[in-house]
Amino acid sequence: MRAARLIKMILLLQTRAAMTAGELARELEVSERTVTRDAQALSEAGVPVYADRGRAGGYRLVGGYRTRLTGLGRDEAEALFLSGVPGALREMGLADAASAARLKVAAALLPSFQDAPRVAAQRFHLDAPGWFRVPGTPALLPALAEAVWDDRCVTARYRRGDGEVKRLLEPYGLVLKAGAWYLCARVPDPGAFRTYRVDRFTSVEAADTRFHRDEDFDLPAHWSAQAERFARSLLRAEAVVRLSPEGVRRLPGAVDVPAAQEGLAGAGEPDGAGWVTVTLPVESEEVAHAQLTGLGPEVEVLAPESLRARFVRDAARLAALYGKG
Repeated sequence: MRAARLIKMILLLQTRAAMTAGELARELEVSERTVTRDAQALSEAGVPVYADRGRAGGYRLVGGYRTRLTGLGRDEAEALFLSGVPGALREMGLADAASAARLKVAAALLPSFQDAPRVAAQRFHLDAPGWFRVPGTPALLPALAEAVWDDRCVTARYRRGDGEVKRLLEPYGLVLKAGAWYLCARVPDPGAFRTYRVDRFTSVEAADTRFHRDEDFDLPAHWSAQAERFARSLLRAEAVVRLSPEGVRRLPGAVDVPAAQEGLAGAGEPDGAGWVTVTLPVESEEVAHAQLTGLGPEVEVLAPESLRARFVRDAARLAALYGKG
């Protein structure tokens, strides 16, 4: 365990100019005291780890030291071959480069690990698109992917509503969500980040200039925040409902997850029968009717009155239908 941690510490210092004890502690998931002891152990073993004192101090490797301890274990080798998404790489025009990289890595493995690609492929497959849809590859995706990798500005035309808009974009990253591609880009004027569906671009022309990437930009965090805001923006109405214990359990599977989380977080205390009253954000009355119907007798709609009336009519029809026998 400690040997693996020491190797990781060397590799971290090898890839960065210097790191503080706190930064190393977070990366290695140990205390700063342990970092100090590990650095001393490496130094005693002949690894030139140097500690700079003071507020701007930290640890660094002296004299461009490079370790040769880069061998992979079997679990690491197999995990490496799980890290690619072949379909996505192919759609971005990177399949040849990825294939060459995998061959080089495979050639460098120990003979006993040469079967790692086959073992990984037999045990994991990523099927990104959602059910019941035929995914298509946007024609302009390779051009956008090339601009993303090259930090190159693009002039793009994009379908919006019934027309088209022309934008100068700084393409920061691509996201594949349920078979659909999205581009996260910064618009230089006014300097805001926006998200575009790639299949709505009608033209993309690479500019001669490159942009300076904001090092604080975090693509996964940006996408997560955008997706959460989008999901919440759809919930423009409210419904007040009573839920049985079973209804509470099934609610996240019946309505949008953000709506269920928000509604249950503000739920009142259960009554004598265990039912709770929840104010549920919903997209519209029609959508709420369709979603809550799936809960059957585990939900009672209290408001709005028009939505409750829909369920009263449904109940009457069901009683007439099933009461015939």
